[in-house]
Amino acid sequence: MKHRVRVTVAAAAGLALLAGCGLTSGSPMVDDVSPGSIGKGEPLKGADLVVTSKEFTEQLVLGAIMGIAFQAAGADVIDRTGIQGSVGAREAIKSGDADAMYEYTGTAWITYLGNSDPITDPQKQWQAVKDADAKNGITWLPPAPLNNTYALAMNQANFKKYGTKTLSEVAALAKSDPKAVTVCVESEFANRADGLRGMEKTYGMSIPASNITQMDSGIIYTQVQKGSCTFGEVYTTDGRIRSMNLQVMEDDKHFFPNYNAAPEINSKAFEKYPKMADVLDPISKKLTNAVAQDLNAKVDVDGDDPHQVALDWMVKEGFVKEGGD
Repeated sequence: MKHRVRVTVAAAAGLALLAGCGLTSGSPMVDDVSPGSIGKGEPLKGADLVVTSKEFTEQLVLGAIMGIAFQAAGADVIDRTGIQGSVGAREAIKSGDADAMYEYTGTAWITYLGNSDPITDPQKQWQAVKDADAKNGITWLPPAPLNNTYALAMNQANFKKYGTKTLSEVAALAKSDPKAVTVCVESEFANRADGLRGMEKTYGMSIPASNITQMDSGIIYTQVQKGSCTFGEVYTTDGRIRSMNLQVMEDDKHFFPNYNAAPEINSKAFEKYPKMADVLDPISKKLTNAVAQDLNAKVDVDGDDPHQVALDWMVKEGFVKEGGD
């Protein structure tokens, strides 16, 4: 997950360049799909839509899911997924260079809209983003249960040994057996107010510096799996959680921000093609953390193509059929 982005001077310059020249990359999506449970009657027939996404695995899969859905509903779709960083994809939607993408509510609330305090209720968080972004020419459709946020996780051996299921129980373990709570985290997470420091404050933890090891995100998962750290910072929809059979600790005090995925659509495009909502809503409802973990693992662990993973899932769920009428 890479949705915590700060807009720097360099990024601002990039935005100016992007706004000045527009997005010109991309190619037509050419999936041979027809309506299944969505897209019946081809409500988007005649529409020319541009779908975008950020460059990491989950975003590539979500972008493909959206594009495949639009095609089944009759639209011609240009694939501009895989834009580096959050800012470029967001600006593409805002400017109208792209029409739609799946974005995260927490990213919009904190990074784009400049709020420092997240809203703990996911529905209220989405509503606040929806209301605030209306003036930016962006329409948000209802969110998915998929919530790609921070968590701590442990391997099964340590789970059997210590039995912690919640962060409150981790805090209790840290008090009763301080040596038991060792953590592997990214350097950014270690120093952020909405990361380790804030988590410790919220849960009344005090983890000694000697028990905290900072490392790259990818290494954290393998170190937790080996048991080199009792707990590791993970992202809740990462495919490695399932492939490595890690146990995720429940954030029972709702400290971490909500990062629910939801369709973010250019408002002018939505006014022209409001049936996009009917096409996407049933899909969003099916996108859970478990589904995301499975789809992400097919790409990151098994090495499958993100677009093919998206298509296989859409067919499996009955949303679309392969082959034309």
